[in-house]
Amino acid sequence: MIGVMLAAGARLREDLRVVVERDPAVRGRSEALLAPHLPALWLHRVSHPLHMRGHRFPARLLSLLGRFLSGGVDIHPGARLGRRLFIDHGAAVVIGEDAVIGTDVTLYHQVTIGAVGWWKDRRRKPGERRHPTLGDRVVVGVSASVLGPVQVGDDCVIGAHSLVTGDVPAGHSVRAAGSEIHGGRKNGTSVTHFPASMK
Repeated sequence: MIGVMLAAGARLREDLRVVVERDPAVRGRSEALLAPHLPALWLHRVSHPLHMRGHRFPARLLSLLGRFLSGGVDIHPGARLGRRLFIDHGAAVVIGEDAVIGTDVTLYHQVTIGAVGWWKDRRRKPGERRHPTLGDRVVVGVSASVLGPVQVGDDCVIGAHSLVTGDVPAGHSVRAAGSEIHGGRKNGTSVTHFPASMK
């Protein structure tokens, strides 16, 4: 019993250290306690074993409590999370039932690690995976969606607003198309500007 408590304390300290390391706005461990994603992460550590033992209702109840306390981090109790997961801002993040998240992963707000859709999932064979697997040290940017039973390799960066529905090899990055600027006028004619990266 004492060993379990010591291990849990070590994990909590590790979680706080990760917040301090990855959030430049946080100045110390006491402030790190206020990181929005931590209630969802900590309650997931209780709900996941319950889910795996078939106690689905209390597991989902804890998951909902974590979602409420975190301001919208929705981690299904069935998801498998690696150590040192950091969810910056912790708003509107979804991690699906059989998603696997590696070690040292960073997710930004409004990220979905989910399924393609019920209309497709209903055609899958029983036990067939529906959600992504993210390797170690993956970073997923703001409003990105990684959907379906895809593999994202170690050390990948999924850029903001990207939609990933296929495998991403280790060490690669995915970027969404850049925006165009419209509506400027020069000598009475409309001008379209393209970001330098698109030229």
